[in-house]
Amino acid sequence: QVQLVESGGGLVQAGGSLRLSCVASGSTLSINDMGWSRQAPGKQRELVATITTGGRRNYLDSVKGRFTASRDNAKNAVYLQMNSLKPEDTAVYYCNAWAYPARQYWGQGTQVTVSS
Repeated sequence: QVQLVESGGGLVQAGGSLRLSCVASGSTLSINDMGWSRQAPGKQRELVATITTGGRRNYLDSVKGRFTASRDNAKNAVYLQMNSLKPEDTAVYYCNAWAYPARQYWGQGTQVTVSS
């Protein structure tokens, strides 16, 4: 089992920045990719960013150029630097981990609210 704990959400004005952090514990040696997803009220959850153990990143089109995912394998941590935030980025953000054998884990979520 893997446990994920996020931190760093909050309220920010449009154009501002936030940095989310997530630390994994438990069976961390089984973790492969990590990333972030989000769910806005009334919408489906969407995958925002993923990062492999080797640092290869993929992003949702709407956040490319504004969000940057990073990872510290030694600390079992993943981060999401969010710049130029927009009101449409408002959502609960979840840390994700994909682990062997074919398991996916989520954190409890952290609220990000961007005011216009």
